[in-house]
Formats: sequence, C-alpha cells, structure tokens
Amino acid sequence: QVQLVESGGGLVQPGGSLRLSCAASDTSFSTYAMGWYRQAPGKQRELVATVTSGADTNYADSVKGRFTISRDNAKKMVYLQMNSLTFEDTAVYYCNAPLGPRNTLVLWSWGQGTQVTVSS
Repeated sequence: QVQLVESGGGLVQPGGSLRLSCAASDTSFSTYAMGWYRQAPGKQRELVATVTSGADTNYADSVKGRFTISRDNAKKMVYLQMNSLTFEDTAVYYCNAPLGPRNTLVLWSWGQGTQVTVSS
C-alpha cells in the first residue's frame, strides 16, 4: 500500500513563506502527475497545484504567482514552496496523484496532511 507523508507545515505570519514536502512510496512515482491539495475548516478539499511527470505545472488562481510546485523523481518527493502567505492559505495540506479529466479523483489513499496556519 502506497504511503504519502506530508511535512513542513507550521505557524507563519502573513507575508511569510513555508516549504512543504511530500514523500511517496510508490515505485512508479515518476510516471504520475502529482498535486498539492488543501482543506480549510468547513470547506471542501481543493487542488491548488499540479506537476506532471514531465514537470509541467498548473496552479489554482488563488495561489498563482505565490506557490511553486516541484518534484524530485529520484527521491520520490514533491514540494510546495509557498510565499506571500495570507490568512486564506490556512488549511491542512495534502499531496496525491490527481486522476480523471478534471482531476476530481486521486490515485492513493490520503496521508495525514500537514497543517499550515497563517496568523499574526
């Protein structure tokens, strides 16, 4: 069973930065697109950034220009560099492999996520 382990979250002031990491145990990791998702209290989980197996990236409008997704296939890791954080970025962040024509499905079971709290 594939495990996803997210880390790097924490408490940060508005305007600050964090770098999230996700380790995946699937040996075919390099063949999958990967995504970062987040779920704020009382809201549905949303996909905020994706990176294809070829390293093409895409971002939700809410994070475009502030977040950068990257991957290291040799290490089976995916990263999310988050800059200029705002209160609205407060959420639990998860990684997974998006599936389906609108990326509405995921390949693996969810990990425990990592909490990001933006507060002054």
